[in-house]
Amino acid sequence: MEFLKERIRERRKEIALILGFLVVYMICFTWLENRTGVPIHMLEIRADDFIPFCEYFIIPYFLWFGYIAATVVYFTLFQNDKNEWWRLVLSLGFGMTLFIVVSFVFPNGHTLREYSFERENIFTQMVRMLYKADTSTNVMPSIHVFNSVACCIALMNAESLKNHQVIRWGSFVLTILIIASTMFLKQHTILDVIVALFLNRICWSALYNYRTVPVSWSFEK
Repeated sequence: MEFLKERIRERRKEIALILGFLVVYMICFTWLENRTGVPIHMLEIRADDFIPFCEYFIIPYFLWFGYIAATVVYFTLFQNDKNEWWRLVLSLGFGMTLFIVVSFVFPNGHTLREYSFERENIFTQMVRMLYKADTSTNVMPSIHVFNSVACCIALMNAESLKNHQVIRWGSFVLTILIIASTMFLKQHTILDVIVALFLNRICWSALYNYRTVPVSWSFEK
């Protein structure tokens, strides 16, 4: 406990940066979700109709929240390489900011959701809760997809996790399940997923693949 308190004190600036960004992001997101009087561009394509609805994917979909939070906490409090922290934070910030910009200039949505289910169980009840809390507008790029892949890339590239294959490949499997869940729950269209993956590719190339300036910067320095 003392170790954790000390880490929080040492990295209060990093924590304040993350929390400040989240506050601004949620204000913008909430405003966009409640905005009216704008034309909505529908994104579904014919291929979306061939993806069946499966309520069991609500489990990895909800696991996303813990996955993203745990990854950010690990890199902020338990990771000594500040470069790896910056790569993760910049990647997440880029995707979430671009999502807000796209949603503002290009309001989008879809009509794929299932409102009557073949089965009634706890999973369909959870899906109803999700549909009620989150509208089917402002869906491109999928933040579920983008943030999951960004965290997976960060974990796969973390030097401190090179010998922890269960964590690295566990994050990979969970990321695949989360991506699939966005489509099997009819939360996102195929286009939402493709755009998110394309943006991840850009971030990976800029932050991980091309390290033109070698640096060595730890939290302690």
